[in-house]
Amino acid sequence: GEYEEDRVLGAISTPVLSNEQRCTVGTLYKQSPFEAKKLGAALVAINLGGIIQEHFLASPKNMKVLVYCWRGGERSYSLAHTLCRIGFDVSLVCGGYRAYRNQVLATLEGAGQFKYHIISGKTGCGKGVLLDELRAQGAQVIDLEGCASHRGSILGQDPECEFLQPSQKLFESRVYDEICRFDPSRPVFVEGESSRIGVRNVPSEIWKGMKAGQHTVVEAPMEERVRYLLAGYEHFTSTHVDMLREKLKQLTRNRGQVVTERWLALVDAGNFAEFVEDILLNHYDPGYIAASKRDYSDAWGVDKQSGDDDASDDGNETGNDVECPSETNVRWVSEISKAAYREVATEIIQRVV
Repeated sequence: GEYEEDRVLGAISTPVLSNEQRCTVGTLYKQSPFEAKKLGAALVAINLGGIIQEHFLASPKNMKVLVYCWRGGERSYSLAHTLCRIGFDVSLVCGGYRAYRNQVLATLEGAGQFKYHIISGKTGCGKGVLLDELRAQGAQVIDLEGCASHRGSILGQDPECEFLQPSQKLFESRVYDEICRFDPSRPVFVEGESSRIGVRNVPSEIWKGMKAGQHTVVEAPMEERVRYLLAGYEHFTSTHVDMLREKLKQLTRNRGQVVTERWLALVDAGNFAEFVEDILLNHYDPGYIAASKRDYSDAWGVDKQSGDDDASDDGNETGNDVECPSETNVRWVSEISKAAYREVATEIIQRVV
Protein backbone atom coordinates (compact mmCIF):
# COMPACT_ATOMS: atom_id res chain seq x y z
CA GLY A 1 0.00 0.00 0.00
CA GLU A 2 0.89 3.67 -0.09
CA TYR A 3 1.99 3.79 3.55
CA GLU A 4 4.17 0.68 3.31
CA GLU A 5 6.05 1.96 0.26
CA ASP A 6 6.85 5.40 1.63
CA ARG A 7 5.66 8.00 4.11
CA VAL A 8 6.61 11.10 6.02
CA LEU A 9 8.80 9.77 8.81
CA GLY A 10 6.90 9.53 12.07
CA ALA A 11 3.55 9.32 10.31
CA ILE A 12 0.95 6.80 11.41
CA SER A 13 -1.47 5.19 9.00
CA THR A 14 -5.08 6.30 9.61
CA PRO A 15 -6.83 5.47 6.33
CA VAL A 16 -10.32 6.89 6.09
CA LEU A 17 -10.88 4.24 3.39
CA SER A 18 -9.26 0.83 3.34
CA ASN A 19 -7.56 -0.35 0.16
CA GLU A 20 -10.59 -2.47 -0.67
CA GLN A 21 -13.03 0.36 0.03
CA ARG A 22 -10.97 2.78 -2.03
CA CYS A 23 -11.02 0.34 -4.95
CA THR A 24 -14.78 -0.11 -4.67
CA VAL A 25 -15.47 3.62 -4.56
CA GLY A 26 -13.06 4.26 -7.42
CA THR A 27 -14.74 1.67 -9.61
CA LEU A 28 -18.18 3.11 -8.84
CA TYR A 29 -16.93 6.64 -9.57
CA LYS A 30 -16.33 5.72 -13.20
CA GLN A 31 -20.02 4.82 -13.47
CA SER A 32 -21.54 7.54 -11.28
CA PRO A 33 -19.51 10.15 -9.38
CA PHE A 34 -22.56 11.05 -7.27
CA GLU A 35 -23.21 7.48 -6.13
CA ALA A 36 -19.51 6.99 -5.45
CA LYS A 37 -19.37 10.09 -3.27
CA LYS A 38 -22.38 8.94 -1.26
CA LEU A 39 -20.84 5.54 -0.65
CA GLY A 40 -17.47 7.08 0.11
CA ALA A 41 -18.97 9.51 2.60
CA ALA A 42 -20.79 6.71 4.41
CA LEU A 43 -17.64 4.59 4.67
CA VAL A 44 -15.50 7.54 5.73
CA ALA A 45 -17.96 8.48 8.48
CA ILE A 46 -17.74 4.97 9.92
CA ASN A 47 -13.95 4.83 9.68
CA LEU A 48 -13.45 8.27 11.21
CA GLY A 49 -15.05 7.09 14.43
CA GLY A 50 -12.58 4.24 14.73
CA ILE A 51 -9.63 6.51 13.94
CA ILE A 52 -10.59 8.99 16.63
CA GLN A 53 -11.16 6.28 19.22
CA GLU A 54 -7.85 4.55 18.47
CA HIS A 55 -5.54 7.51 18.00
CA PHE A 56 -7.01 10.72 19.43
CA LEU A 57 -9.22 10.10 22.46
CA ALA A 58 -6.25 10.37 24.81
CA SER A 59 -4.59 13.26 22.95
CA PRO A 60 -4.38 16.75 24.53
CA LYS A 61 -6.05 19.73 22.86
CA ASN A 62 -2.73 21.48 22.19
CA MET A 63 -1.38 18.58 20.10
CA LYS A 64 -0.45 19.62 16.56
CA VAL A 65 -1.56 17.28 13.79
CA LEU A 66 -0.28 17.18 10.21
CA VAL A 67 -2.57 15.35 7.79
CA TYR A 68 -1.86 14.22 4.25
CA CYS A 69 -3.03 11.68 1.69
CA TRP A 70 -1.80 10.76 -1.78
CA ARG A 71 -2.87 13.95 -3.59
CA GLY A 72 -4.06 16.16 -0.76
CA GLY A 73 -7.67 15.60 -1.69
CA GLU A 74 -10.92 14.48 -0.11
CA ARG A 75 -9.48 11.71 2.04
CA SER A 76 -7.08 13.90 3.98
CA TYR A 77 -9.52 16.81 4.02
CA SER A 78 -12.23 14.72 5.69
CA LEU A 79 -9.93 13.73 8.57
CA ALA A 80 -8.40 17.20 8.88
CA HIS A 81 -11.85 18.84 8.97
CA THR A 82 -13.09 16.47 11.69
CA LEU A 83 -10.01 16.93 13.87
CA CYS A 84 -10.16 20.68 13.39
CA ARG A 85 -13.81 20.79 14.45
CA ILE A 86 -12.92 18.83 17.57
CA GLY A 87 -10.40 21.53 18.46
CA PHE A 88 -6.99 20.18 17.47
CA ASP A 89 -4.35 22.36 15.80
CA VAL A 90 -4.45 20.79 12.32
CA SER A 91 -2.38 21.45 9.21
CA LEU A 92 -3.02 19.91 5.82
CA VAL A 93 -0.20 19.12 3.37
CA CYS A 94 -1.10 20.94 0.17
CA GLY A 95 -0.56 18.51 -2.68
CA GLY A 96 -0.35 15.52 -0.36
CA TYR A 97 2.31 12.84 -0.54
CA ARG A 98 3.23 13.76 -4.09
CA ALA A 99 4.26 17.25 -2.97
CA TYR A 100 6.27 15.74 -0.12
CA ARG A 101 7.97 13.32 -2.52
CA ASN A 102 8.93 16.17 -4.83
CA GLN A 103 10.50 17.95 -1.85
CA VAL A 104 12.49 14.81 -0.99
CA LEU A 105 13.79 14.51 -4.55
CA ALA A 106 14.70 18.19 -4.74
CA THR A 107 16.61 18.02 -1.46
CA LEU A 108 18.51 14.88 -2.51
CA GLU A 109 19.30 16.49 -5.86
CA GLY A 110 20.85 19.39 -3.96
CA ALA A 111 22.86 17.15 -1.63
CA GLY A 112 25.93 17.61 -3.80
CA GLN A 113 26.44 21.01 -2.18
CA PHE A 114 27.70 19.41 1.02
CA LYS A 115 31.35 18.75 1.77
CA TYR A 116 31.56 15.09 2.80
CA HIS A 117 34.05 13.58 5.21
CA ILE A 118 34.28 9.82 4.96
CA ILE A 119 34.81 7.59 8.00
CA SER A 120 36.64 4.59 6.57
CA GLY A 121 38.14 1.42 7.94
CA LYS A 122 38.10 -2.32 7.61
CA THR A 123 35.02 -4.32 8.46
CA GLY A 124 34.54 -4.60 12.21
CA CYS A 125 36.47 -1.48 13.24
CA GLY A 126 33.37 0.14 14.73
CA LYS A 127 32.91 2.99 12.29
CA GLY A 128 29.26 3.20 13.29
CA VAL A 129 30.30 3.79 16.90
CA LEU A 130 32.45 6.70 15.78
CA LEU A 131 29.60 8.17 13.73
CA ASP A 132 27.35 7.94 16.79
CA GLU A 133 29.94 9.84 18.84
CA LEU A 134 30.33 12.46 16.14
CA ARG A 135 26.57 12.98 16.09
CA ALA A 136 26.46 13.16 19.90
CA GLN A 137 29.00 15.98 19.76
CA GLY A 138 26.90 17.99 17.33
CA ALA A 139 28.39 16.95 14.00
CA GLN A 140 26.24 16.50 10.89
CA VAL A 141 26.01 12.75 10.23
CA ILE A 142 24.21 10.60 7.67
CA ASP A 143 23.71 7.02 8.84
CA LEU A 144 23.26 5.37 5.44
CA GLU A 145 23.28 1.85 6.86
CA GLY A 146 20.65 2.76 9.41
CA CYS A 147 18.50 4.35 6.71
CA ALA A 148 18.86 1.25 4.54
CA SER A 149 18.35 -1.24 7.42
CA HIS A 150 21.43 -3.05 6.14
CA ARG A 151 25.08 -3.20 7.15
CA GLY A 152 26.36 -3.22 3.62
CA SER A 153 27.67 -6.76 3.14
CA ILE A 154 26.33 -10.15 2.19
CA LEU A 155 25.75 -10.75 5.92
CA GLY A 156 24.37 -7.26 6.48
CA GLN A 157 20.60 -7.82 6.69
CA ASP A 158 19.18 -6.49 9.95
CA PRO A 159 17.36 -9.04 12.15
CA GLU A 160 15.57 -6.21 13.97
CA CYS A 161 13.85 -5.42 10.65
CA GLU A 162 13.05 -9.09 9.98
CA PHE A 163 15.93 -9.07 7.46
CA LEU A 164 13.93 -6.75 5.19
CA GLN A 165 14.99 -3.43 3.70
CA PRO A 166 12.77 -0.41 3.13
CA SER A 167 11.66 0.46 -0.38
CA GLN A 168 13.98 2.75 -2.32
CA LYS A 169 11.53 5.61 -1.74
CA LEU A 170 11.38 5.04 2.02
CA PHE A 171 15.18 4.76 2.14
CA GLU A 172 15.38 8.13 0.40
CA SER A 173 12.84 9.61 2.81
CA ARG A 174 15.00 8.48 5.72
CA VAL A 175 18.09 10.09 4.16
CA TYR A 176 16.08 13.25 3.46
CA ASP A 177 14.99 13.39 7.09
CA GLU A 178 18.65 13.40 8.16
CA ILE A 179 19.92 16.04 5.72
CA CYS A 180 16.98 18.44 5.32
CA ARG A 181 18.18 20.64 8.19
CA PHE A 182 21.92 20.42 7.48
CA ASP A 183 24.03 23.55 7.23
CA PRO A 184 25.89 23.54 3.86
CA SER A 185 28.78 25.47 5.41
CA ARG A 186 29.57 22.58 7.77
CA PRO A 187 31.00 19.14 6.82
CA VAL A 188 28.82 16.05 6.62
CA PHE A 189 30.22 12.82 8.05
CA VAL A 190 29.29 9.51 6.48
CA GLU A 191 30.63 5.97 6.54
CA GLY A 192 32.53 4.82 3.48
CA GLU A 193 30.05 2.77 1.44
CA SER A 194 29.63 1.42 -2.03
CA SER A 195 26.96 2.99 -4.21
CA ARG A 196 24.56 0.22 -3.13
CA ILE A 197 23.74 -0.82 0.42
CA GLY A 198 22.12 -4.21 0.13
CA VAL A 199 19.60 -3.61 -2.66
CA ARG A 200 19.21 0.12 -2.10
CA ASN A 201 21.02 2.78 -4.12
CA VAL A 202 22.75 5.68 -2.39
CA PRO A 203 21.29 8.91 -3.83
CA SER A 204 23.49 9.89 -6.77
CA GLU A 205 24.48 13.39 -5.58
CA ILE A 206 25.47 12.07 -2.15
CA TRP A 207 27.51 9.33 -3.80
CA LYS A 208 29.28 11.85 -6.04
CA GLY A 209 30.07 13.98 -3.02
CA MET A 210 31.39 10.98 -1.10
CA LYS A 211 33.76 10.07 -3.92
CA ALA A 212 35.22 13.56 -3.75
CA GLY A 213 35.38 13.70 0.05
CA GLN A 214 38.24 13.58 2.52
CA HIS A 215 38.80 10.47 4.60
CA THR A 216 39.60 9.50 8.16
CA VAL A 217 40.57 5.84 8.49
CA VAL A 218 40.01 4.00 11.76
CA GLU A 219 41.97 0.88 12.67
CA ALA A 220 41.62 -1.62 15.51
CA PRO A 221 43.33 -4.88 16.57
CA MET A 222 42.04 -8.09 15.03
CA GLU A 223 40.92 -9.47 18.38
CA GLU A 224 38.81 -6.35 18.95
CA ARG A 225 37.27 -6.58 15.50
CA VAL A 226 36.34 -10.22 16.14
CA ARG A 227 34.82 -9.38 19.51
CA TYR A 228 32.86 -6.47 18.10
CA LEU A 229 31.47 -8.46 15.17
CA LEU A 230 30.48 -11.44 17.33
CA ALA A 231 28.49 -9.10 19.55
CA GLY A 232 26.88 -7.30 16.61
CA TYR A 233 25.98 -10.45 14.65
CA GLU A 234 24.94 -12.63 17.57
CA HIS A 235 21.94 -13.95 15.62
CA PHE A 236 24.27 -15.78 13.25
CA THR A 237 25.76 -17.74 16.14
CA SER A 238 22.44 -18.64 17.75
CA THR A 239 19.05 -18.32 16.07
CA HIS A 240 20.06 -18.00 12.41
CA VAL A 241 23.01 -20.33 11.92
CA ASP A 242 21.30 -21.96 8.92
CA MET A 243 20.97 -18.56 7.26
CA LEU A 244 24.68 -17.95 7.84
CA ARG A 245 25.51 -21.25 6.12
CA GLU A 246 23.41 -20.34 3.09
CA LYS A 247 25.04 -16.93 2.86
CA LEU A 248 28.51 -18.45 3.00
CA LYS A 249 27.70 -20.86 0.19
CA GLN A 250 26.95 -17.85 -2.00
CA LEU A 251 30.58 -16.76 -1.64
CA THR A 252 31.93 -19.87 -3.36
CA ARG A 253 31.99 -18.02 -6.67
CA ASN A 254 34.26 -15.33 -5.24
CA ARG A 255 36.46 -17.21 -2.78
CA GLY A 256 36.43 -20.78 -4.03
CA GLN A 257 35.04 -24.01 -2.67
CA VAL A 258 38.04 -24.84 -0.47
CA VAL A 259 37.76 -21.58 1.45
CA THR A 260 33.98 -21.63 1.84
CA GLU A 261 34.02 -25.26 2.99
CA ARG A 262 36.58 -24.31 5.64
CA TRP A 263 34.28 -21.54 6.86
CA LEU A 264 31.32 -23.90 6.95
CA ALA A 265 33.33 -26.43 8.94
CA LEU A 266 34.25 -23.79 11.51
CA VAL A 267 30.61 -22.74 11.80
CA ASP A 268 29.44 -26.33 12.17
CA ALA A 269 32.02 -26.85 14.92
CA GLY A 270 30.89 -23.72 16.73
CA ASN A 271 34.31 -22.07 16.34
CA PHE A 272 32.79 -18.69 15.58
CA ALA A 273 35.71 -16.53 16.72
CA GLU A 274 38.09 -18.45 14.45
CA PHE A 275 35.55 -18.23 11.63
CA VAL A 276 35.20 -14.45 11.96
CA GLU A 277 38.96 -13.93 11.90
CA ASP A 278 39.28 -16.23 8.89
CA ILE A 279 36.55 -14.50 6.86
CA LEU A 280 38.01 -11.10 7.69
CA LEU A 281 41.50 -12.11 6.54
CA ASN A 282 40.41 -14.02 3.46
CA HIS A 283 37.29 -12.20 2.31
CA TYR A 284 36.54 -8.80 3.76
CA ASP A 285 40.07 -7.44 4.08
CA PRO A 286 41.13 -8.40 0.51
CA GLY A 287 37.89 -6.95 -0.83
CA TYR A 288 38.53 -3.81 1.19
CA ILE A 289 41.37 -2.57 -0.99
CA ALA A 290 39.76 -3.75 -4.23
CA ALA A 291 36.50 -1.90 -3.53
CA SER A 292 38.41 1.19 -2.38
CA LYS A 293 40.24 1.37 -5.68
CA ARG A 294 37.06 0.70 -7.61
CA ASP A 295 34.79 3.18 -5.82
CA TYR A 296 37.30 5.84 -4.78
CA SER A 297 39.81 5.68 -7.61
CA ASP A 298 40.68 9.39 -7.45
CA ALA A 299 41.72 9.12 -3.82
CA TRP A 300 43.78 6.03 -4.62
CA GLY A 301 45.36 7.58 -7.69
CA VAL A 302 44.10 4.78 -9.93
CA ASP A 303 44.28 5.30 -13.70
CA LYS A 304 40.90 3.98 -14.83
CA GLN A 305 42.07 3.76 -18.44
CA SER A 306 44.99 1.54 -17.51
CA GLY A 307 42.76 -0.90 -15.66
CA ASP A 308 45.05 -0.70 -12.63
CA ASP A 309 42.28 -1.19 -10.13
CA ASP A 310 42.24 -4.95 -9.53
CA ALA A 311 38.77 -4.36 -8.15
CA SER A 312 36.66 -7.41 -7.47
CA ASP A 313 33.31 -7.92 -9.18
CA ASP A 314 31.38 -8.91 -6.10
CA GLY A 315 29.89 -5.51 -5.43
CA ASN A 316 29.46 -4.11 -1.96
CA GLU A 317 29.51 -7.48 -0.26
CA THR A 318 33.29 -7.67 0.02
CA GLY A 319 34.41 -4.12 0.46
CA ASN A 320 31.96 -1.49 1.43
CA ASP A 321 34.63 -0.02 3.69
CA VAL A 322 36.99 2.53 2.17
CA GLU A 323 40.58 3.46 2.82
CA CYS A 324 42.80 6.04 1.15
CA PRO A 325 46.54 5.36 0.93
CA SER A 326 47.78 8.95 1.00
CA GLU A 327 46.92 12.29 2.58
CA THR A 328 44.62 10.46 4.95
CA ASN A 329 44.27 10.78 8.71
CA VAL A 330 44.53 7.36 10.36
CA ARG A 331 43.22 6.88 13.88
CA TRP A 332 44.11 3.75 15.84
CA VAL A 333 42.03 2.53 18.77
CA SER A 334 43.13 -0.27 21.06
CA GLU A 335 39.52 -1.10 21.88
CA ILE A 336 36.21 -0.52 20.13
CA SER A 337 34.13 1.39 22.66
CA LYS A 338 32.18 4.60 23.01
CA ALA A 339 34.84 6.00 25.32
CA ALA A 340 37.65 5.33 22.84
CA TYR A 341 35.78 6.78 19.91
CA ARG A 342 34.56 9.75 21.93
CA GLU A 343 38.14 11.00 22.04
CA VAL A 344 38.60 10.32 18.33
CA ALA A 345 35.36 12.18 17.52
CA THR A 346 36.48 15.20 19.53
CA GLU A 347 39.80 15.32 17.68
CA ILE A 348 38.14 14.95 14.27
CA ILE A 349 35.66 17.74 14.96
CA GLN A 350 38.42 20.07 16.11
CA ARG A 351 40.46 19.28 12.99
CA VAL A 352 37.75 19.19 10.36
CA VAL A 353 34.99 21.48 11.60
